[in-house]
Amino acid sequence: MAESREMEDRKLQLKSDAASFKLPDLLDKGWKIFEDVDSTKELLGSDAIQIRVKHGIAMFEEASVMVAQLSLFSRSEELDEIATVDLKYMLLPALLGALVMKQTNRDKRLEILQTARAYFMDFLRICKDYNVSQFDLPKSANENTSPDEASQSGFHTAVLPRPMSPLEDLVSMAVQRQAKIERYRQRKELESRLLDVRRAVDSGQADDEVSRDFYLLTVQRWVTVCLEEMESIGQEVEILKMMDGVNQGLPQQPAQTVRPPMKPFILTKNAVQAQVFGSGYPSLPTMTVDDWYEQHRERGVLPDQGIPKKIAMEEDADAKGNEEETNERKVENDDELSLMKARNWDDWKDTHRRGYGNRHNMG
Repeated sequence: MAESREMEDRKLQLKSDAASFKLPDLLDKGWKIFEDVDSTKELLGSDAIQIRVKHGIAMFEEASVMVAQLSLFSRSEELDEIATVDLKYMLLPALLGALVMKQTNRDKRLEILQTARAYFMDFLRICKDYNVSQFDLPKSANENTSPDEASQSGFHTAVLPRPMSPLEDLVSMAVQRQAKIERYRQRKELESRLLDVRRAVDSGQADDEVSRDFYLLTVQRWVTVCLEEMESIGQEVEILKMMDGVNQGLPQQPAQTVRPPMKPFILTKNAVQAQVFGSGYPSLPTMTVDDWYEQHRERGVLPDQGIPKKIAMEEDADAKGNEEETNERKVENDDELSLMKARNWDDWKDTHRRGYGNRHNMG
């Protein structure tokens, strides 16, 4: 709420600042802001650039209100009847739309595109009424217009077009491609001519005819720019609407159960280390390895829990003792096989040193 109020106050301040300028100053200063923003190497979404964008928009809006109050343009007059000093004000809707497109608010992207498209359409209609150049006026977007509203506003009820065949689709794509190539060629030609004329205008030595030629070339160049922007806006609007429809159709994810956070603990090697950590971190419980082992032993969760080691060791010792006693008894009883094995083992040890035949870990 506070942020919205701050934005409104900022807009009022910008409009108040713009109202203090005269019409020529508003256009010149706003135009300079647009050229700086359009050619800057800074991030377009930075606060400094966005403040300049909003300042330029406020200036262009105030200038547009003044132009409407002065009735500088009328459908009943021809292009030759417009004074040379007034020709540049035909650019106001185009410059305003281009500066609106520089805004980077993602949440209001669709609104920004629709606003810019409305300004571009106003400029193209003016140029079409005065026959500035030959071009086809793009169709207006009336997606939200009902049949009754359309009949009252002078538009006919929209009729769904029949689907095109593959051949017609290819022909349409070829025509659009050719139109783009032609617009690009015209734009480059106009920009080349503008460079020559602008030098004379910037030097201050241009007469009325040269100045008029400069503004007419500028208006014609902006016609090609606005046609390209209108096509780009149409494609982006369709993408945004499609994404909005996809997001609305996604099922809502069930809320996950929030588990209580686990309490951390530190395992220390001895009681002294536990005291050191404990004094530095009083909120963290600590224990020694012996404490941890004793705690788990009492719970009966140790890997060898329940196996009496002492009994197992005694059983192993008894088994070894029984085996040695059996061997000694065999020797005492003059067991031939045992005697032969013992004699062979003694003979073998006499002729072979300890470790003979062990090739393990030898190069």
